[in-house]
Formats: sequence, C-alpha cells, structure tokens
Amino acid sequence: MKIILIIEDNDDIRENTCELLELEGYRVLAADNGKTGLILAKENKPDVILCDIMMPEADGYEVFNALKDDPDTSSIPFVFLTASVEKKAVETGFGMGAKGYIQKPFDPQELFEVITNCLKEL
Repeated sequence: MKIILIIEDNDDIRENTCELLELEGYRVLAADNGKTGLILAKENKPDVILCDIMMPEADGYEVFNALKDDPDTSSIPFVFLTASVEKKAVETGFGMGAKGYIQKPFDPQELFEVITNCLKEL
C-alpha cells in the first residue's frame, strides 16, 4: 500500500484530504505543521509528500529543502499545496524541484492525477 504524507495546518483541509486519499486506497500520514511533517517523513519514508506552503514551525519551502538535503528523503516526490495563485509562487515551487503544485481549493481528481504521476516516476 502506497503511503502519502500530508503536511497541512488547516484542520478541515487536512482531514478532508486524508479521507479522500484513504478512500482511494492509500495509507495516509498527517502533520499539522512543517516540523512534525519533517519528523514523519524521515521516520516513514512516504511514497509522496503533499505540503502546504504557509505553515507554523517550518513553512513548505523549509520542509522541501530539508528533505532534499537528506539522502534518505531526497528522492520522495514532493507536491506543494497552497492557496496562492501567484505565478511567482508556482514558478518557485517547480524551480526548487517539486513534482507538482496544487492550488486550494482543489478538485479531488486533480489531486489523484498528480499523485498518480508522482508514483509513476518511482
């Protein structure tokens, strides 16, 4: 069973996304801030990481950079989730090496497609 880690500080979004992913057959791990997300990623080595950008403890960019700097987690596909619609934010995410960028609110089908594409690369 593929493991998805979602790092999201908004309770409703995190819980709803977890439920959607579980219904699709994924095992889901959830963190409500970047610091906890880093710990879960390093301990569990998920198949895909979905991460908000604006969060307490460590923002999404800090989480991404910390994971990419660690040989044990550097190859995990990373997808930014954000409410930002700024083109610069999207360019920054992809420029860093993210495998996807999903704007909230998102369509569940879009989420599943991005995850499927990430898993094909493994």
